[in-house]
Amino acid sequence: MGTNVKTLTNKISTYLKLNNLSKAVFTLYESTVPFDFSLYASLFSLCGSRRAIVEARKVESHLITYNPTPPIFLLNRAIEVYGKCECLRDARELFDEMPQRDGGSWNALISAYKLNGLAQEALGLFLDMKDDGFPWNEVSFANALGCCGSLLEISFAKGIHGLVVKYGFCANVIIASSIIDVYGKCRFLSDAKRMFDELRNPNEVSWNVIIRRYYDMGKEREAIVMFFEMVRRNDVMPLAYTVSNALLACSKISAFNEALQIHSFSIKTNLVNTLVVSGSLIDIYAKHRDLDSAHKIFNQPNAKNLITWTSMVTAYATNGQTKHARKLFDEMPERNIVSWNAMLNGYTRHYKWESALEIIYLTTKSNIIIDHVTIMLILTTCSGLLSLELGKQVHGYVYRHHFNSNLFISNALLNMYGKCGDLRSCRSWFYQMSHFRDNISWNSILTSHARHQRSEEVMKVIWKMLEETPPNEHTLATILAACANLFALHQTKEIHGFLVRNGYIMDIVTKGALIDAYSKCRCLSYALVVFKETCSRDLFLYNSMILGCCHNSRGDLALDLFEMMKDEGLKPDNTTFQGVLLGCVCEGRVDLGRECFDGMSSEYCVIPRLEHYELVIELYGRYGYIGELEKFVKEMPFDPTVSMLIRVFDACYEYGYERLGKWAADRLNEMNPLVPYRFELTNYDRIAT
Repeated sequence: MGTNVKTLTNKISTYLKLNNLSKAVFTLYESTVPFDFSLYASLFSLCGSRRAIVEARKVESHLITYNPTPPIFLLNRAIEVYGKCECLRDARELFDEMPQRDGGSWNALISAYKLNGLAQEALGLFLDMKDDGFPWNEVSFANALGCCGSLLEISFAKGIHGLVVKYGFCANVIIASSIIDVYGKCRFLSDAKRMFDELRNPNEVSWNVIIRRYYDMGKEREAIVMFFEMVRRNDVMPLAYTVSNALLACSKISAFNEALQIHSFSIKTNLVNTLVVSGSLIDIYAKHRDLDSAHKIFNQPNAKNLITWTSMVTAYATNGQTKHARKLFDEMPERNIVSWNAMLNGYTRHYKWESALEIIYLTTKSNIIIDHVTIMLILTTCSGLLSLELGKQVHGYVYRHHFNSNLFISNALLNMYGKCGDLRSCRSWFYQMSHFRDNISWNSILTSHARHQRSEEVMKVIWKMLEETPPNEHTLATILAACANLFALHQTKEIHGFLVRNGYIMDIVTKGALIDAYSKCRCLSYALVVFKETCSRDLFLYNSMILGCCHNSRGDLALDLFEMMKDEGLKPDNTTFQGVLLGCVCEGRVDLGRECFDGMSSEYCVIPRLEHYELVIELYGRYGYIGELEKFVKEMPFDPTVSMLIRVFDACYEYGYERLGKWAADRLNEMNPLVPYRFELTNYDRIAT
């Protein structure tokens, strides 16, 4: 019999070497006597690492069938395997049926509950363990602290910390690392750092935990400092994940020089070839727009997997190189939904709607399960193409697959209906979202109506919004734009007061909207107060104020603001010069107007647009500079438009300039013979025949 067991053991070992776990376990049943316990332990270990639940059950069955009193440590291993295989029911049943248990049994069950996301129940078992007469040990405390970290249960964690001190386990680096981890997750970073500093010999896991927690809590600079401190001490070799975390921190705060140093360190320590480090390096080089370096890392041996392929596609796509991204995408040996989303996002980000539509079509043909990100990108494509029909089909898919309760998708639907001009569907969907909409939902409905010049509807919506949720600055800026369109001075003052009373931080956009609303409501003094109270004024704010002054026939103030803007070192743009030329028209500053027009291209590299030419024609025509007007019109780089010719025609009659007037009339008749013009100084008329 012993010879048979030995032969079968060798046979099982052969199958295991051939990576055939199923046949190895099947061979167990060729013997009706127990094998050596070390074989069972090895099989349980392999079943756990491979999540092989069927084989694990067979091993346990053979163990308890042919061993009247199986050793507790093997049953504990079985509980651990069931936990790793997400079969918590099997783990609990085996635990309850054990004739005898030890502390390892409790620890195995606590670990199983923790691994399966039942941290609260695991903490309950931790307390039950002591009540059942089994003392806690290092493994118990480490498991319990891990559960506290998952639940962000800081009070319980502090209690366990006290027990660790009481039981004398503070010097245990594993438990100390667990305490650092839970304090960091619960945002008690000072306590985490204090605990770390108390470690005499922190190991690579301890360093990784403190660096990662600094990064997770938005303390990227501190994470980088800790990494370089670890390198300086040179006590332990950093884990690949530690290097990756440091690179992620550099990427987050654009610390490119530090990232280069970490890259050099990873080359020296041969960690650059690990997938996690190469992926982080690709990410930071891509964000720094150094795609050549990113691609070199990608082409390294052992650097290509699904994640790094997707990272490279994302890098090229987000940087506008969609052709390179598509080439890589087509070469990918395998793709997941993240890969498809990366390519689709690249096209939508750069408004390549037809290519985005092609990717959407290919996604549907690939039989891959799309997620909420895909749906949002598809809806963005519908908005870009103004394809209401496709948008409605997506809405149907959302209903059928139960995505309609997803707030992000619901807001994307609102945006799609608004941009496609279907305000009725937009309002209908908005009302259906009444139980879970947020500020973005309100902003979408307001912006949609404002975009389609439905300012009255905007004013109606805002009062309903105030009953449900406080508006943000973006919402109020949209409402102020509606007030400007309606010349609603009273409502503008109410919103301004609401902003002040409720302590809103008014950014440049909000102040620009206030200036625009007050200006259009003919309340220039209030607009000037808002402008003067702004400490940091940018081009957008100056443009709003200059145009507001022109709207209120205060060209002198507009020109003064233009000089003030130049003194502050701001470079004017097309909108600025439109306001300046309007100011010159208001004040009759013909010479200054021509000087500004000439300076647009020569001094500020701003190409004049149609509206600038129209304003110069208006300036010359209104103040009788007909000779200059004739020269200007005939030297324009394009043929004058109908409105320009009519303004020239009117100016020539007003100031008695027959030659240019007849030229304008002839050009008008050529462009529209159905409405003939004739120029006679004694009988100025336009006759429609």
